[in-house]
Amino acid sequence: MAVTGGILLAAGVTLAAANLRPAVTSLASVLGDVRAGLGVSAGWTSLLTAVPTLCFGGAAFAAPWIGRRLGLKRAVGAALLLLTVGLVLRVVDGPFVVLGGTFVACAGIALCNVLIPVVVKDSFPTKLGLVTGIYTAALAAGAAMGAALTPPLEAFLGSWRAAVGAWALLSLAALVLWLAGSRRVAGRVTGAPAGRSLLRVPLAWVMTVFFGLQAMLAYTVMGWLPAILGDAGVDRTTAGLLLAITVVLGVPVSLIVPPLAARWRSQTGMVVVLGLLSLSGVLGLAFAPGAAPGLWVLLVGLGMGGMFPLAIVMVSLRTSTTADTARLSAMTQSIGYLLAGTGPFTFGLLRDSTGAWTASMALLAGMVVALTVLGSIAGRPRTV
Repeated sequence: MAVTGGILLAAGVTLAAANLRPAVTSLASVLGDVRAGLGVSAGWTSLLTAVPTLCFGGAAFAAPWIGRRLGLKRAVGAALLLLTVGLVLRVVDGPFVVLGGTFVACAGIALCNVLIPVVVKDSFPTKLGLVTGIYTAALAAGAAMGAALTPPLEAFLGSWRAAVGAWALLSLAALVLWLAGSRRVAGRVTGAPAGRSLLRVPLAWVMTVFFGLQAMLAYTVMGWLPAILGDAGVDRTTAGLLLAITVVLGVPVSLIVPPLAARWRSQTGMVVVLGLLSLSGVLGLAFAPGAAPGLWVLLVGLGMGGMFPLAIVMVSLRTSTTADTARLSAMTQSIGYLLAGTGPFTFGLLRDSTGAWTASMALLAGMVVALTVLGSIAGRPRTV
């Protein structure tokens, strides 16, 4: 029975993770049709694309408190319910309802972002790296599925509303499986005084900026890679395929990085290797983007794809109690995602103001260097 419970819980964690990005990527993949169908402005579209990152940052602050009040099982269940309701709500009416539904869905995602790593640490202490790897791989796979399957769904179902809303079925399935598999989850986030704050702990800030920089790198690359390649002479279809490769690479990399990281006392060496891969790809895109775009994308995808699961598992490795894991997870993701939101905007602003990619690519390279330095510090074996 214990083995069955463990398998069900692991399956619940995996399916929940698979739902944490389609809410974003599914809408992004048909955004042109959404905008045309609603008759909205470019400003509304910009606001819609900013909602997920802002919500990931803002709603994450409340996650530890909700985990303490409701318990992990009910808190994650409530988050999945919020996600499901938001996915349905945003396809039933006009522009303001779309924004509101997206906010509700992303609030549910933000809570899961913080609390599921706590569940993993508490429920799978001897298989932390393996389960974290499966969790982050499922998250990357969900992101890719949302982007790849929504346009065909739109063609099959006849409207963007039906295609985007269909992802609520997957979310509902995750909720049902979570309720079935989470019976053995600890009641509440415990293990340290409720009032303890990590805001004065230097290591917590290093981890937070490290997380924010890896997210900033990922959002900037995903937002601007097709434009960089297009200006280098790569056709639109190929550029889109190369972007998809950077996302899909996160699946196999996520299955490798966390288990290795959990076995090693220090993760500094792994951070340096991933940083060098990313930097090599960024420099290739900066100086010879059209020479070997596939190679540059492969390097960036491997490095970038490894940093996210590494940042997630390091939250558990740098804490000794579930309470501190919840607090550090909330701090890194709330402040980190708010920090990350400035990256794509600044990158594009530099491109528009200078008329070239030079300053923007210098900024991207600087992100990678800072990410590697901070990750090297965060990777040292100690806890907050």
